[in-house]
Amino acid sequence: MSRPATFVPPSGARAYRLATARGEFAVIEAGSPDKGTALLLPGFTGSKEDFISLHEPLAAAGYRTVAVDGRGQYESPGPRDDETPYALGELAQDVLAQVDALTDSRAGSLTDSPGASSLTDSPADAPENRVHLVGHSFGGLVARSAVLLDPARFRSLTLMASGPAEISPSQQQRVKLLRDVLAVMDMGRVWEAIQALEPPEDAAGELDAGLDDEDILKRRWLGNSPAQLIAAGRQLCEEPDRVAELAAVRLPVHVLSGERDDTWPLPLLDDMAVRLDAHRTIVHGAEHSPNSDRPLETAEALAAFWDRVG
Repeated sequence: MSRPATFVPPSGARAYRLATARGEFAVIEAGSPDKGTALLLPGFTGSKEDFISLHEPLAAAGYRTVAVDGRGQYESPGPRDDETPYALGELAQDVLAQVDALTDSRAGSLTDSPGASSLTDSPADAPENRVHLVGHSFGGLVARSAVLLDPARFRSLTLMASGPAEISPSQQQRVKLLRDVLAVMDMGRVWEAIQALEPPEDAAGELDAGLDDEDILKRRWLGNSPAQLIAAGRQLCEEPDRVAELAAVRLPVHVLSGERDDTWPLPLLDDMAVRLDAHRTIVHGAEHSPNSDRPLETAEALAAFWDRVG
């Protein structure tokens, strides 16, 4: 479970609800789109706050960043007992709606939403109407699905600690256990069980522990839809390899990870980068969450890639 440094937006950033054609989504936005806009999708059990330490350095580099809670994640509403809205194809459609709302390229009714730019007659694939998409872990699977649905909406794709297909066998066992428990226990009891079973070294990791306010972390956990967690967990364990499909799109891709990762081991990520002819970054000193483990180095790598893409 991710532990961001804080849940308080940095100076110059703001939290609001982004109105889209598919409902409202909680976001944190910072910066101005001098060089472009980036949409950041969090991973399994995570939230928009997982990117909170990236906003300031990326704003300084000239980019507007918008981190979003997906449907049923933390502060974005979603059904709690129906998995259907959490299929990858549905979540990908949510991403396309978020892009539309942020760029105003297709949805004139959204011009009054916070952070929206003025409606223009520019084509949907004009640079100002396309975003750099970043998906962390499960968010990378969602991001890939969105790109495959409509690649013209994006300037680039960064897969952050997100691999080619299903997660490693050891992680599948952990996710299956969580899914089984969620099926028979309420979210509060599951939280208590997680805290009782998770050793301190797993909770804090070998890196900086990050936020240690258990009340805030528990509030985030309770905000998640159980159906969303169960559906995402199933997809993490069953996702097919779609690298060839993504390679055929010929969108600039960045494969970014820490130097250790037991969710998708590095050899898998290295091979995926080769198959995609992608830019590859390994953030030293980071593990599965380079965005939290080493945010400055991660932001620098993202900005450098986006600068090259243009």
